[in-house]
Amino acid sequence: MGLRRVLLLGEGNFSFSAALCGAQGTHVVATCYQSEEEAAGAAGAARSIRRLRDSGAEVVFSVDCTKLEEHFLPGKREFDRIYFNFPHCGRKAGVGKNRQLLAGFFHSCTEVLAQEGEIHVALCNGQGGTPADRPRREWHNSWQIVAVAAGAGFILSDVHPFKAETIEGYKCTGYRSQDKSFCVEGALNHVFTRSTAPLCLTPLSCKTQVGGQKVSFQVPQVLVDKINRGFLEGNSSHPVRTIKEELSAGLSQAFPLQNTNSSFPLLHQGHPHGVGHSNIFWITLSPGEAPSTEKMSQGLANPVLFSHFGQDTDKNVQEGCSVPKQFYLRPSLLPHAQAIIKKRAFSPGTLQVLSGPVFRKCRITPHSMPVFHEVLVVLAVSRGTENSCIQMLVENIKTTLNSLHQGVSGVKPSISLQEATSFGTELNDYAAFEWQLGEIQHFLCVGTDPEPSGSCVGVIRTAPDEFKSRELVVVSVSLNLDLLAMLLCGISDWRMLWTSDRRFLRQFPEGELRLFKNFSIYPPSYVHDVSFWLPDEEEFDEVAFHTLARRVSGEMVVSIQLKDNFQQPGTGRRSLCYRVTFQSCDRALGCREAAEMQLHFREEIQQHLGVTLR
Repeated sequence: MGLRRVLLLGEGNFSFSAALCGAQGTHVVATCYQSEEEAAGAAGAARSIRRLRDSGAEVVFSVDCTKLEEHFLPGKREFDRIYFNFPHCGRKAGVGKNRQLLAGFFHSCTEVLAQEGEIHVALCNGQGGTPADRPRREWHNSWQIVAVAAGAGFILSDVHPFKAETIEGYKCTGYRSQDKSFCVEGALNHVFTRSTAPLCLTPLSCKTQVGGQKVSFQVPQVLVDKINRGFLEGNSSHPVRTIKEELSAGLSQAFPLQNTNSSFPLLHQGHPHGVGHSNIFWITLSPGEAPSTEKMSQGLANPVLFSHFGQDTDKNVQEGCSVPKQFYLRPSLLPHAQAIIKKRAFSPGTLQVLSGPVFRKCRITPHSMPVFHEVLVVLAVSRGTENSCIQMLVENIKTTLNSLHQGVSGVKPSISLQEATSFGTELNDYAAFEWQLGEIQHFLCVGTDPEPSGSCVGVIRTAPDEFKSRELVVVSVSLNLDLLAMLLCGISDWRMLWTSDRRFLRQFPEGELRLFKNFSIYPPSYVHDVSFWLPDEEEFDEVAFHTLARRVSGEMVVSIQLKDNFQQPGTGRRSLCYRVTFQSCDRALGCREAAEMQLHFREEIQQHLGVTLR
């Protein structure tokens, strides 16, 4: 391993550089904006410069921090760490000019920083504008450092106190271009790293099986980066796979268990009865690839054992009617469990465990996800024993989740089984959609709060009445592995589970569950309002509105709130005003990029939802 190259910018008396130059395995390049003659006039500077040169460090003068590529040859630009302590334009420059200085500096760093290098910027208390400042300035009166850095492709990965007293020989200087010290009490060191590149969501075609026939279709743009990620495959170290494997291992101690690892078709045909049209990802097959009605009748267009899912389609098949060639991405694994049960490809008392991603259009919230990994546990038991079997299943799942949560955080979680009737109408989006799929007996909740909002992670069903007349009753437990991973590992935003940044999976070596530490902290947010007139006598599809926001922004919209619902006197026309907040959880998002997304969003809602912008 070679020397670690360290670049220091804006040095005043070079005392900070001199303190670093003796570090083993480090090559220091110390610079300042002044000429050598001007710099040598600062108190103690000449002594520090001699010390640097004697130790083999480089000392460079007249370096403009906004034009670093001009000062270093291509072969000498790969710096592992760049320090810029207390940057300032000089004299009585205001926050605007200092933001411009930082913007130029960060853009220049893109040319000279190593791929996994760090930028350290020390600021006086309050200047940065992050929640770490005590007290925190109003955003408009701060240097807005996270937003400025994001504009150049950097994210804030750490912030900690700048402890000047621990740096031997260090003397802060340069306040207002004078030989005076900045106020370093409460000063903070901000550590920035490179963000992953913006996603380039080019159209993607996907192949799957429908009714025994291979077909291809274009993936909805909002799902392009989430199809076929392989998080549940054997070589994956993703937390959702770890949780699924641990749940299976725990259940296998109480029941004979069969993991069904076959590749289930992504597409279903027809229309899921009871599920809102706007909650489904509808798919158009590539030209000439629609399977025949006869083949579809042999496929998965069947009623689901636990719900009314697909019954209308099956009725058409039974009566010899033509099946409408409508296709959609599977919103549940229930139809695949139905196919196994119909074939009697299971033994009573043996658990069937199915798992895979499912797809649902939904509103934008931190816990509402258009795709997640479902694990479905199915058990056929003798009629009359279903309640005791449900209790056994739940206790086993509780034991596994308790063990996992305590291993990660040392805290025992609250895991509760809630009667479906006790929830009333206050369901989170996940639970509400599950209710559409069919009647639910129990909700499984995990967290510190047993309330349904944000903590429902699973549902329990038994077979419809027509199956209870037989000898067997089928019990199913459906769990949202993504919500479980968020709760167990302390992940606050579902989007982080799908990040392409390698720093996420590095925190879970060989699938070991740990408390997640954000590598992008205090990400900047940008608020934009959009208001429009609704088409006459048409119901506004809010899920479609949210889905457009997801697609246009590449999942950069973190919140959409209705701010005003106005009806014009006389005409009766309705106008809505929404507040849209753009924020990324894992990569840099600058204000200009967010503004461009907002403009694109306005164009798209006008085109696709038929609204009239105000």
